[in-house]
Amino acid sequence: MLERLEQGLDAVTRPVVFIAMAALIGVISLQIVSRVAFTAVGWTEEVARFLLVWITFLAATLAYRSGRHIAVTFVVDALPGVSGKGARLCAHLCVLVFLVALAIIGWNYMQLQSFQKSASLRLSMTWVYAVMPLTAVLMAWTTLVAILNEIAGRTTAHHGGDA
Repeated sequence: MLERLEQGLDAVTRPVVFIAMAALIGVISLQIVSRVAFTAVGWTEEVARFLLVWITFLAATLAYRSGRHIAVTFVVDALPGVSGKGARLCAHLCVLVFLVALAIIGWNYMQLQSFQKSASLRLSMTWVYAVMPLTAVLMAWTTLVAILNEIAGRTTAHHGGDA
């Protein structure tokens, strides 16, 4: 059931990243054309920056969930049996603690900056900063699933990147 929920999260995240990437290409194309042919459209730079931030964080969750995030695993992989399992659990727990801290700090920072508006669009910066706690929670969920799978003896290479 946990894997199905992760697959559902993937099914939502992938199209969002794809649409955001297409929007980023469109906005940057508009920016280039407007600068060359007309007067520059002021909001395009801001939208492109915000889209890039969201794409980066959301794509990081996809990479993490599929085990493609950067990881140094040679020590854990070299350990036999129970030692390897313990090392993987320890690594996953460290990652989980970091991600929970990131979610809390990101939430607090998002709240702290809620009064701030973007320069061109006058968009609340809460929406821009919301990606940090959101993706930290998504990656923490993936890590929790990896921990439960490790404990149950169902280790899979795609969960949590074997931090």
